Formats: sequence, C-alpha cells, structure tokens
Amino acid sequence: MRKHIGIAGMVLGALIFLRIFLIPSTSRLAIGMVLQFLLLVPLGLYAVFFKKLSNKFRIIIGVAFLIPLVFISFLAIYGNRGSPTFNEDVIIVLGAGTRTEHPRSPLARRLNTAVYYFERNPNAYVIVCGGLGERAAITEAEAMARHLYERGIPRERILLEDLSTSTMENLTFAQEILNEHFPDGFTAVVISNDFHMFRAVSMARGLGMDVNHLGASTPAHLLMENYLREMLAVLHFWVFG
Repeated sequence: MRKHIGIAGMVLGALIFLRIFLIPSTSRLAIGMVLQFLLLVPLGLYAVFFKKLSNKFRIIIGVAFLIPLVFISFLAIYGNRGSPTFNEDVIIVLGAGTRTEHPRSPLARRLNTAVYYFERNPNAYVIVCGGLGERAAITEAEAMARHLYERGIPRERILLEDLSTSTMENLTFAQEILNEHFPDGFTAVVISNDFHMFRAVSMARGLGMDVNHLGASTPAHLLMENYLREMLAVLHFWVFG
C-alpha cells in the first residue's frame, strides 16, 4: 500500500513538473505548482522508504507535512465562513489579474459573489480594484465593472479603483476613494476567493477599515496550488508586514 502511495505521489509530482513547463501560467500559479511538486515527491519517497526510516525520523516528517495541512485548513475554514451583515455601505471586490476584457474564472467567481451580495443589499456601492495588466486592453477594474453591469448592477453604483497592482494597493487606493465618497466613514464587505480571504481582511483591518468578508469559491483544479502559494504569502505578510 505504501509503495502504491509512493508511486502515485511521484507520478503526480512529475505531472505537475511537466505542467509548469508545458502549460502557460501566471507566475503566482507557477509558484503554487512548484510547491505541489516539492510536497508530493517527498511524500512519495516517504511512503516507499517508510520501513527503512527510524521512528524519530517518521515523526519529524509527519509533523513537517501536518503543519501545512493545518495551516491550509485554517485558511479554508476562514475563507468559507463569511461574516457579512448585508447592511454594509460598500462591497470591495479585489482584483485577480486579467489579460483580456473578460474576467477569468477565479475573478468571475468574486464578481458573481458580489452580485449575490448586492441582490441582498441594493443600497451598497461596489468598488472594483485592479489596474492595467500586462498585454491587457483595458484595466482590470473596467473589465470587472462591465461584468457587474451585465449582471444587473447599475453603473452608478460601481466605483473604479484602476491603478493598483497588488492586494495592498487594491485596498489602499480603494480606501482613498471611499474616504472621499463616505467622509463620515464607511463599513465594507471584502470579497475575494476563499484562499485569499484571511490575508485580505488582515490587510484591510491593518489599514483601519471596518470590514467583514465574503469568500468566493476557487475552481477545483486550482485549489491546491493557490492554497500552498497563499500559505507562503501569509507567512511573508506576518514577517514583513
């Protein structure tokens, strides 16, 4: 049984390795795929050589695999347990990168979640975040605004933050716009994909914003690589701010 697990782990690792080089991907997802490769291959080797390892070494390796599992489980639980009151003043939809005039699946899911929220609180404004990406014809914010408009959200309810290139810039620039729009203060619900939710909310609250959150689902084939990459991103955020 352990040998079968080991062989499966190495095969999966090889497939991920080939995907990195044969299938175009963004740099962020490539990091996630490398992490999968680095995780699965040792797991396979561990299964194959399990009987030759001392009990102490087995425990060390087991703990080394358990820590990421617990970390990722925490991110998943947090990201999938939304906290909106549906009375917030504004919906902040964070960008996810786009190269065309149409949002790709992860970003489209964030936008569809914003529509779900807006249907329950049509008095809210929606601010969409994202600047001009590489080889993009329009800003990410404009592509997001068009998607929301086509889904029934009035254009006058949509605000554009179209200069940012990162999550921190999304939130910082959005806050500047919202402070002008709501001089007496505002409450907000932050929308991003589930894996990204904890870090996004931590950043927003670090900027002094009064925010709740509502996570959008992540496509199944992107789950592992996104959660692994986000684990490193959260650690980097904790260490370097």
